[in-house]
Amino acid sequence: MNQAPWIDLRSDTVTQPGAEMRAAMEHAPVGDDVYGDDPTVNRLQDVTAEMFGYEAALFAPSGTQSNLIALLVHCARGDEYLVGQEAHTYKYEGGGAAVLGSIQPQPIANQADGSIALADIAAYIKPDDMHFARTRLLALENTIGGRVLGSAYMAAATSLARERGLATHLDGARICNAAVKQGISLREATAGFDTVSVCLSKGLGAPVGSVLCGPKALIEQGKRWRKMLGGGMRQAGIVAAAGLYALEHNIARLADDHANAARLSAGLAQIAQLKVATPQTNIFYIEVPPAAVDALRAALLRERIRATVGQHTRLVTHINVSAADVERILDVFTDFFKDWQHAS
Repeated sequence: MNQAPWIDLRSDTVTQPGAEMRAAMEHAPVGDDVYGDDPTVNRLQDVTAEMFGYEAALFAPSGTQSNLIALLVHCARGDEYLVGQEAHTYKYEGGGAAVLGSIQPQPIANQADGSIALADIAAYIKPDDMHFARTRLLALENTIGGRVLGSAYMAAATSLARERGLATHLDGARICNAAVKQGISLREATAGFDTVSVCLSKGLGAPVGSVLCGPKALIEQGKRWRKMLGGGMRQAGIVAAAGLYALEHNIARLADDHANAARLSAGLAQIAQLKVATPQTNIFYIEVPPAAVDALRAALLRERIRATVGQHTRLVTHINVSAADVERILDVFTDFFKDWQHAS
């Protein structure tokens, strides 16, 4: 029976807190956060705001909720936000802005590099006319599908939005990956955005939580929305402590995840039957022959490797995928396709 430890390539949301993070959680001082009395939550909010260059911050249970709070503080009923077709806030968050906020999304095609063309942003801003929803916000995401939107593009996009009277929000679920990849500070990576949502539970390795950063007045509005959405937690310092540990210890090490993804993709590219994209950060995609999908999925599970296998397969490295794990994964893929080619 295979007793090797499981390797999980489905997402960087599957990470497990290590011993030091668990110790920080165990010993965290707590209070009732709805009353503003939890010292660990308050410290997490202060630290995150300072790191990313904002006046204030708000701890929320998830990135979906922190993004939704941002949309609700920027937009009223009948307003719209401009967003990429591939963006998480549009495609993967249950239509929350429309369902719960009566905010219309205006999806725009993403370019191959993940950006939205500046000309398209400008073209989709509605005129001041009663026939149209009021365009209020530009929402971008970094990274998006593992691709990094560079600081020059972000500066141009936020400048365009500001010139046209729009607010800006950044879904920074993996903003630390983007900053590490570019070798820039967190403040540089979020410059120009009115608000940013920073996820703690992906590459940073915390078990739960996201922090919305922005101007104090917007964050105060956000507290009311958070309560309405069910995000008002009580002794939340236990999980906030994990987020603090992640911010203080796990940002620079994201470079290891990027290196592991690069090694994994380069090794998989040696397999003739696969078409493999080159990763920029910790996420990349492979194209699997349709006839091999089911057998590959089963073979990986036998070897205790979890992956969402399909014709278009996403692979994600993270804190719980080591360099040795990468070599094990490559051996399994290589052996499988040797056998599959022979059987075919």
